[in-house]
Amino acid sequence: MSKDRTNDPANHDVVELKFLEKISSRLPEDIEILQALAELYTKTHKYEDGLLIDIKLSQQLPNDDLVWYNLGCSYALTHHPDEAFEALSKAIEIGYADYDWMKTDPDLNALRNDPRFESLLSWLYIACTEEE
Repeated sequence: MSKDRTNDPANHDVVELKFLEKISSRLPEDIEILQALAELYTKTHKYEDGLLIDIKLSQQLPNDDLVWYNLGCSYALTHHPDEAFEALSKAIEIGYADYDWMKTDPDLNALRNDPRFESLLSWLYIACTEEE
């Protein structure tokens, strides 16, 4: 007997991903579609594809701190620590301020043993407390 997968969340993600890829091919510059696509690529462990989208978003939205944060996450997930720290630093420079999330974000696990991670968290903490 075959298993009904219509309610399987993983199957839903794959269907949504294929749908967004088709729409993106027709509207390749649409920011909202690209953001949704990048998120789904990460969610479905297609990190290299997500990285390409995040690079494109950082070019289209150079002053968006969340775009740069997500780019840092994509670099971390694809084992590019130098680029990850560069993108995360840029995110903080232009306003990223969620210290608690950065401290626990599983997408950044590959960076946690690097001494630069603690330095980055310290910088973010100071930036957040100065704004209060």
